[in-house]
Amino acid sequence: MGFFYEKNKNQLESTTPSTSQAKESFEKQTLQTNLQDNIKIVKDTLGESTDIVIREFQIGKEGVLKAGIMYTDGLSDAPAIQNFIMESLMLDIKDTDVENELSLSPNLMKTLKDFAMTVGEIKDFTDIDELFLSLLSGDVILLIDGYSEGLIIGNKRWAERGVTESTTQTVIRGPREAFSENIRINTALVRRKIKDPQLWVESRIIGKRTKTNVAVMYIKGIAKDDIVEEVRLRLNRIDIDGILESGNIEELIQDSQKSPFPTVYHSERPDVVAAAILEGRIAILIDGTPFVLTVPALFVQFFQSSEDYYQRSDITSLVRVLRFFSFVIALLAPALFIAATTFHHEMIPTALLINLAAQREGVPFPAFIEAVIMEITFEVLREAGLRMPRAIGSAMSIVGAFVIGTAAVEAGMISAAMVIIVSITAIASFVSPTYDIAMSVRILRFVFMGLAASFGLFGVIVGLIALILHLCSLRSFGIPYMYPIAPFNISDQKDTFITVPIWQMFTRPRLISQQNIKRQQNPTAAKPGPEKDQ
Repeated sequence: MGFFYEKNKNQLESTTPSTSQAKESFEKQTLQTNLQDNIKIVKDTLGESTDIVIREFQIGKEGVLKAGIMYTDGLSDAPAIQNFIMESLMLDIKDTDVENELSLSPNLMKTLKDFAMTVGEIKDFTDIDELFLSLLSGDVILLIDGYSEGLIIGNKRWAERGVTESTTQTVIRGPREAFSENIRINTALVRRKIKDPQLWVESRIIGKRTKTNVAVMYIKGIAKDDIVEEVRLRLNRIDIDGILESGNIEELIQDSQKSPFPTVYHSERPDVVAAAILEGRIAILIDGTPFVLTVPALFVQFFQSSEDYYQRSDITSLVRVLRFFSFVIALLAPALFIAATTFHHEMIPTALLINLAAQREGVPFPAFIEAVIMEITFEVLREAGLRMPRAIGSAMSIVGAFVIGTAAVEAGMISAAMVIIVSITAIASFVSPTYDIAMSVRILRFVFMGLAASFGLFGVIVGLIALILHLCSLRSFGIPYMYPIAPFNISDQKDTFITVPIWQMFTRPRLISQQNIKRQQNPTAAKPGPEKDQ
């Protein structure tokens, strides 16, 4: 990670002097006192863009002052501009005592904000860069001739998807709402669940061209200050033209670039993000995407579903164990089958060995080549099913896999046992509640298949040792990736391989939050059961 920081630092220092000087001069450019000069700056910079609306008019009694408003068509609420801004300035202002203040005086902008404007969010500005940022974000810009300052009037409105049901993290029991592409809607969804004044939101803009809004949410007093500062540091070091999705941020702030395992967790469910914040994690919300990042991310977190905490603990414990078991099957099933049929015939029951030998009669490829062909074929079918229209995507995947598998067996290219192993492996990979960990398994599966074909079970065991060592070496924002398994913490095993009743989870994960670690002040009082007779 130090190399990553040093690389970014070198890139920043290698900026050419001409580029730096041009940027500095642009940022320091301020508004002119002449209205026409300001309008010319906007038109020249934006290249006469047709979606930029500029309207000049006169305000005050008998039109004593020239003014102009500008906004981006499609990003601003046009009817509100007419009803609450234009009418306030051109009509209502003439019937009040405010007209007495409409002269070239330093109090004009304050008078307009306090008395003339009937909208909520208004602020003044003098910087040209702030003008373009607000204008292209959907705000309305008000400029008055003779003044080197203007007003930014909040009036954003554009077509958006709104709050819908989650499509990537479906549950049987639990909230159905999911994040949208609007960052303010997303922060409101989290605020709606955590009504704590200590829930802090820090905003920043990342991307020289896209000017993407990024918000950091955490609970002051629960989240570790060191982790919060590390998040700020990594976000501030991002120097890139554009941020279009949370995946761009994830790739720029993650700890390990060469690991197949994700060290940043993402979700489109507000309840998942709210639960992570309550544990002491930090949420990173990016405008324009419904996926919210949470850090630090641990290995066991990718096997947890929000539904685990809405069902009884005995049911969710069984499902949690099933997920880990499916992870092992998806990772090792083809490799173990290749090793057994290639090197370790004595491990297979005699009757099964005879059947396998009969099935492989006439098959021209060794078990490893069979598995590779079937795995690649299935990956192609799965990817095709995702990219095709939904109406035919799932049907095409199922029918394609069935037809190809049956035809391959009948043609003598693939044994029936290999088709069964690959099918079980594919089904097991779908059990994971998060897509990222399933992708890691898909990559590592081919590595273990190669080790099994080369060295048998010895190669598989060596691969497992290397995988465990790699997992134990990973960190996510300073927290060991395998916590609470390694380092082992018996208190936090309550929500690792199994889940205990929620009334027994009276502490937060200790390495993630070392401040205010108690969730319940009196856990024994929360134990369910009838009241005892006095």
